[in-house]
Amino acid sequence: MIEWIPLGTGARPVPRPVATPLVWAGAFGGALVLVALLNAVVGTDRPGLALTALSLLAAVLGLCARFTAAPGTAVLCWLFLNAFAIPPAGTLTWAGHRDTTWLACLLTATLLGTTLARLAHARAAYRRLAPENVRHDTAETNANYH
Repeated sequence: MIEWIPLGTGARPVPRPVATPLVWAGAFGGALVLVALLNAVVGTDRPGLALTALSLLAAVLGLCARFTAAPGTAVLCWLFLNAFAIPPAGTLTWAGHRDTTWLACLLTATLLGTTLARLAHARAAYRRLAPENVRHDTAETNANYH
């Protein structure tokens, strides 16, 4: 008689976040490519579109990052937004309220992505350990040994 057993019966670890310098390298390269692409396609007169695109990039990077990487990711995205996505291109400026709002949007997007990833991983780990997910054939076998 053949008994079928699943191969992946052990506990699976929660995925570890990517190292912070690697996330920052992704933010640097991704923001560079994204801003260059937006400047080539729509020009530098649409900072709202650039902010939206960089916020999405920050959120995606936040999905695989630690919470400590969020400020650096937001600042790197803001640097490319401020220096190259608004006129005059190549000049870093500070416009008080506008730049504070942009930094807050980018930081919020990064933290939102990281929070969503942590909640999804925690929920998956809980579901793997919840009593209703225990296999009945192994639970009965374990009960007989105690």
